[in-house]
Amino acid sequence: MSEQITPPVLYETHATVSGQHIGIATLNSEKSLNALSYAMVQSLSAQLAYWAKDDSIVAVWLQGAGEKAFCAGGDIRAMYETAKAHPGELTDAVEQFFTEEYRLDYQIHRFPKPFIVWGSGIVMGGGLGLMAGASHRLVTETSRIAMPEISIGLFPDVGATYFLNRMPGHCGRFLGLTAYNMSGADACYVGLGDHLVASNQRQVLLEQLGLLPWSTNHSNNRQLVSNMFDGYANTAVNGQLEQSQPLIDELFGGASIGVLMADLAAYNTELPWLQRALKTALAGSPITAHLVWHQLQHGSNWCLEQVFQSELVWAVRCAQLGDFVEGVRALLIDKDRNPQWRYANVNEVNSALFKQIVTNPWQRHPLERIEESAL
Repeated sequence: MSEQITPPVLYETHATVSGQHIGIATLNSEKSLNALSYAMVQSLSAQLAYWAKDDSIVAVWLQGAGEKAFCAGGDIRAMYETAKAHPGELTDAVEQFFTEEYRLDYQIHRFPKPFIVWGSGIVMGGGLGLMAGASHRLVTETSRIAMPEISIGLFPDVGATYFLNRMPGHCGRFLGLTAYNMSGADACYVGLGDHLVASNQRQVLLEQLGLLPWSTNHSNNRQLVSNMFDGYANTAVNGQLEQSQPLIDELFGGASIGVLMADLAAYNTELPWLQRALKTALAGSPITAHLVWHQLQHGSNWCLEQVFQSELVWAVRCAQLGDFVEGVRALLIDKDRNPQWRYANVNEVNSALFKQIVTNPWQRHPLERIEESAL
């Protein structure tokens, strides 16, 4: 008897009283905390393209299987194996994964209909890429949201150059350098969440969506959804980031990445959350720290197309030349949590190597016409 293949994403539709349907997509890998695989990316991209043009579908709801996580990040083990086997080379597997992942993220940013993400539980890395571009991002009291790339020698990608630059004060620097775990309230404060709701309300909210008077006007429909979610949202909670904004701005206001990291190293605090954040930043990849600085200094006015095109360059270069292989080995493969980075600190990072990391390696960029992903 043949073994049954588990589909990477499950699809269903939820009927509305006005005769249309809501498309529901569920990332279907509960054991891996719904880590985003290449098969998931391909499946979801194709289904979203279909739903975007299907007049019977008025909105899309994206969620993860189980209660623990929406999506804990990209499934990067295959890329690690490829990059490890071909040191110093650009590899098709790495380029292909990041290219298609970023196309999907862009597709969500440009999706014409209301796009709702149930961001309950763990939302990290590639999961945040799926959530960030949605028109309605629901977070809960169980949400734990982070960009932990500094610990694996990558950088905050999946459009982070766009959203980190739009955060209050120096929150973008703080989140990019520390892998800090945001709460749902934090996410709403920095612009990554729209409505903080109770985690036990998922089914109620889906049922309420079915009762809305949907029309053929996508803009009106988006407002309908926002108004409905507003009625269930908790707006009375202030997260740690909002409470600590002056401290974050003071600590992360350095005029260069070297000055900033020296400030962090010299700072003493009794606050457990800040101790963890500073420890992560100081133990992270120095190349990643430079990339975070670069994306925040140079990408502040970039459009989405420029953001994803630039991030693809940096991502494949991190696998080719940077700390990605060693970072993944230390955190996910051997799990010794003792990465041997190429450089001991940010002041030792070779400027010629860094210039190569941010230099386009292709004659024709794979995302040259990324805007066609949204058609």
